[in-house]
Amino acid sequence: MKSSDLLIPTVKELPNDAKIISHQLMIRAGLISKLASGLYSYLPIGLRVIQKIEKIIREEMNKSLAQELLMPVAQPAELWQKSERWEEYGPELLRFQDRHGRDFCMGPTHEEVITNIAKQYLKSYKQLPINFYQIQTKFRDEIRPRFGVMRSREFIMKDAYSFHIDEASLGETYQVMYQTYCNIFDRLGLEYRAVLADSGPIGGDSSHEFHVLADSGEDVICFSDGSDYAANLERAETLKVVDPDSPKEELTVAETPGVKTIDDVCKLLDIKPQSTVKTLLVEGESDTLIALVLRGDHELNEVKAAKVKGIKQPLQMADEEKIRKELGCSVGSIGLVGLSIPIIVDYAAAGLSDFVCGANEDGKHLTGVNWKRDVAGFMEVDLRNVVSGDPSPDGKGKLEIKRGIEVGHIFQLGTKYSDAMNANVIGEDGKAVNMNMGCYGIGVTRIVAASIEQNHDDNGIIFPEAIAPFQLIIVPINYNKSNRVRDLADELYEKFLKQGVEVLLDNRKERAGIMFADSELLGIPHRIVISDTHADNGNVEYKGRNEVEKNEIEYNSAVDFIIAKLYK
Repeated sequence: MKSSDLLIPTVKELPNDAKIISHQLMIRAGLISKLASGLYSYLPIGLRVIQKIEKIIREEMNKSLAQELLMPVAQPAELWQKSERWEEYGPELLRFQDRHGRDFCMGPTHEEVITNIAKQYLKSYKQLPINFYQIQTKFRDEIRPRFGVMRSREFIMKDAYSFHIDEASLGETYQVMYQTYCNIFDRLGLEYRAVLADSGPIGGDSSHEFHVLADSGEDVICFSDGSDYAANLERAETLKVVDPDSPKEELTVAETPGVKTIDDVCKLLDIKPQSTVKTLLVEGESDTLIALVLRGDHELNEVKAAKVKGIKQPLQMADEEKIRKELGCSVGSIGLVGLSIPIIVDYAAAGLSDFVCGANEDGKHLTGVNWKRDVAGFMEVDLRNVVSGDPSPDGKGKLEIKRGIEVGHIFQLGTKYSDAMNANVIGEDGKAVNMNMGCYGIGVTRIVAASIEQNHDDNGIIFPEAIAPFQLIIVPINYNKSNRVRDLADELYEKFLKQGVEVLLDNRKERAGIMFADSELLGIPHRIVISDTHADNGNVEYKGRNEVEKNEIEYNSAVDFIIAKLYK
């Protein structure tokens, strides 16, 4: 294709509302155009990238024997009411009524619709296992859309759903999909990690997230330096520590007027946070208070806490007025000695001896506190976020922590939706069996942004070759003034087209500096420059997008040179 035939609206200025590099570069390179908050049009260059991603996804999904279909964006409320997600999903579910007053939603996901299809057409265990997928637009009414297409309201997603006669069959397909996802992200040329994850509002028991590693990522992922263990921060486990040392200090009351935070306590008493505990109060199932205790330097993992038996769902921190009414002190003074409510202690906090905590009286703290001697009745569980250097849960190595961008998520759903919607088949014994389900999603448009976050420099995007909008750009200097340059450029352009190379010929009436800058900005992997000097010496200039050096190569060998680069 020639630049004169293609809309390439590159801009120099940074967009005011673009905070992360992918958003900035996608606007500057003319990949997207903002329509409204969280809504973007994909311009021709951006769409070429998306289509390449979709092609790789389709090829790998088809290899896994998944069958492609297409489901409606608009979904009737009755299906969501059957699964009980009509209210549970929350305000991200965009609800509307048609002209007849019937309730619908814009689909953020399609578990209900695909389960309805399975209920209609799957009748016997002999039809199982079966896996359906689609690549389609989704809509989630984000409260605060941000970061361009990274967290937009409308986006393109590949979602797949498998159906099984039992958990064993589901497990087998889950492993197939896990490998399929690895194949997809390998082919996309991304540095990624697959991590254990929490299933969240989708439901189900087992799940993995696939993260593109990038410093700008919103998610925190943890992995061992001595094994294949990897999990997101919500799911990463901590190990129970050894029993605390025997008491060496007496229980003592320390005056701490006006002190409410761990930092304040440490400064006043000249101690480290590691020798303190903090007590957080949450609501229990029977309108009671429950104390969650962590070491002073650790943070509560709310996903873990929400799964503790007896804690009210969803997790809710106790109101300060209620705390003062029941315990007679403020939040910053809550202690453990004499506390008459259930106490749940994180493993690390339970390993402390001679520690400091509140005294259940404002302006006072206790020092020299020891569990068995001073605290009656408590339960030890994993409550906290892991930190770098923690032992790996599999006992091999220590945990490292990096940031990632979630681009894929796979779930073992079990019978959550088939139970709710009575989707069953006749089993081998002649009895009806509700089908087990798997769910497998990839954020297609998010992959574009994630790739840019991982692959860029000061000059612009550095697309992996598999998803670059073009494989090669030819930049002819003075194309519209020099007949020799134009003839050489056109001849080379045609040769590349015949070889099936996706080539862009920049035939615009622009200065060389602008054409070079745009080729860098667009992230096209390979560039050939032709000038009058090259017309004289029979060479062309080659530069790879992620290379510093430029090379002179013979004009007559340019096609073979690029082909070798593309298919090495």
